[in-house]
Amino acid sequence: MNNLNKKTAGLVLAVSILIFSITAYVLLLWPSSRPTDRVDLMPGNITTMALMKPRSDSDTSVEEALLNRRSARDYLDDALTLQELSQLLWAAQGVTAPQGMRTAPSAGGLYPLEVYVAVGNVEGLNPGIYKYVPSAHSIQTVLDGDVRGELAQASLGQRWVEKAAADIVIAAAYERTTAKYGERGVRYVHMEAGHAAQNLCLQATALRLGVVTVGAFDDERVSATLNLPQNQKPLYVIPVGRIEKP
Repeated sequence: MNNLNKKTAGLVLAVSILIFSITAYVLLLWPSSRPTDRVDLMPGNITTMALMKPRSDSDTSVEEALLNRRSARDYLDDALTLQELSQLLWAAQGVTAPQGMRTAPSAGGLYPLEVYVAVGNVEGLNPGIYKYVPSAHSIQTVLDGDVRGELAQASLGQRWVEKAAADIVIAAAYERTTAKYGERGVRYVHMEAGHAAQNLCLQATALRLGVVTVGAFDDERVSATLNLPQNQKPLYVIPVGRIEKP
């Protein structure tokens, strides 16, 4: 092989190595550069139900919702509608842009939060635990059966958890954020959970529903009750129900 051919072969090899390295780097970063829905649970059959399209307007202004938002712990026995539950879940973590952006801001667009709902009294929905899937605006069955009583006991006996028509639980997979931001990512996850919870509270207020945020609970018992994956930790239990009109 003459010197020209050797130089050409060397150049081709160098370019190939460069292209391979760039491709590997992009593939490595790609999962953390856009939101995904990670279904890390539920062995066996998974039942998925599409939810109604969420509304993007109402007769209640943001200012009015802020003014009227209060913690409510006394609920009527009346059921929530599936449309109301759909709207609440969307408010917490719904997708709002083609790029996958959601209703609540997330550090680095990494979206560590997972939203579950323990259903007891929702029209058209069997009692059970469901997981919200933002990308499809749908819910997946985790477990059948009414667990509100167990969840109330895990929440240190707070009766409103059992009396609510449904309990929305916000959990977090911390490593999605800490993999990029280290220990400070824990702070970012907690900030994001607060954003999502406030969105949910304001949406409930706009729907004339009662809601309260609960942070006092036994983490391990809540995780066991909801059948959470080991890498997901509960941060909020949020009872929602219909209340007496003021």
